[in-house]
Amino acid sequence: MSDTSYPKEKINILFLENISDKAVDFFKEHDYVNITKLSGALNEAELITAIKNVHILGIRSKTQITPAVLAAANKLQAIGCFCIGTNQVSLETATELGIAVFNAPYSNTRSVAELVIGLSIMLMRRIPDKNLSAHLGIWNKDASGSFELRSKTIGIIGYGNIGAQVSVISEALGMKVLYHDHSKKLPMGNAQSCKTLKELIENSDIVTLHVPGGALTENMINAETLQYFKKESILINCARGEVVDLNALAEAIKNKNISGAAVDVFPEEPDHNGAAFKSPLQGLENVILTPHIGGSTLEAQVNIGEDVSAKLFNYLETGESSGSHTVPPIGLPPVEGAHRILHIHNNVPGVLSAINTALSNSGVNIISQYLKTNDKIGYVVLDVNKSLSHQAIEVLKNVDETIKVRLLY
Repeated sequence: MSDTSYPKEKINILFLENISDKAVDFFKEHDYVNITKLSGALNEAELITAIKNVHILGIRSKTQITPAVLAAANKLQAIGCFCIGTNQVSLETATELGIAVFNAPYSNTRSVAELVIGLSIMLMRRIPDKNLSAHLGIWNKDASGSFELRSKTIGIIGYGNIGAQVSVISEALGMKVLYHDHSKKLPMGNAQSCKTLKELIENSDIVTLHVPGGALTENMINAETLQYFKKESILINCARGEVVDLNALAEAIKNKNISGAAVDVFPEEPDHNGAAFKSPLQGLENVILTPHIGGSTLEAQVNIGEDVSAKLFNYLETGESSGSHTVPPIGLPPVEGAHRILHIHNNVPGVLSAINTALSNSGVNIISQYLKTNDKIGYVVLDVNKSLSHQAIEVLKNVDETIKVRLLY
């Protein structure tokens, strides 16, 4: 396949939040030279300035891509979220503007799953308290309240990619696995589904959360649901900060209604290392607090860097949008001997017919065509005769409901 029609030296790429060097190396290996990498996040005002003339933006979880930021992104083609979630991006606005948004939903699942198992062992053995005593010079060898994982029951709330992997590892360690999910999920191994949250919690020694954020899950672990926990049980949250009412959890631990907790995510998190951090769980017995490091392993960051970079690259060079949360996903091979045009438009009746009619009236032959839509926009990929591609571009720009048109190669 030939190079993209837009010179690579004019493509501007901005990576924030110390994204893995794998991402930078990937684009450099493909002859992209204008790559800027910053170690931290930018606030809205800084982003509005920085995003002008940027074609590809890479972020992690701290950077907030608001409608105002997107409105200032005059050349932005795609955003890569080098993490699991995309809730930091205004997806609705990105969709309306025809900006593709990609993420890496599977690349750090193993890292998070292993942390959950490690935290389970630490809490079941009450290691936080014993560790503190030893650091204070106090010898506290005691088996009271310490348990093996084998034969215990782990309850997994949210049986997606991470939850299912926790399920597999837990069963390999000799644990019984229960799970609860809002949608029907087939079990891994011998895991058993619970119809209600209450049923799962009441029968679990360890409860671990792997649900998305949002109104449906906000404070799903609260003063009421905490009453369902066994007094010897523990809670682990490596999902989203707003899923647990931390004040209610702190009271449950103080009152010994729950044995302990590990929390890796918080409703409000500092935006840089070294910043002050407060939580109602600080200083409590058998509690482990970690700074949102569930996916922070070198292996996960390398995997994420490679995964998201490949998606951005494919979209930039072939128009392939598989994995996009905004532009309808299309996977397609390059076509030799043709020029490829990308057309994004509002999804209203008659646009495809208008495209084909306009091209036909202009004598432009369509060699191949791909279309996919979502509720808001349609994405058409057209391979046309090389000699007429620039003429086709001008014709397509004038089609009603057009959002953006790009000659790819």
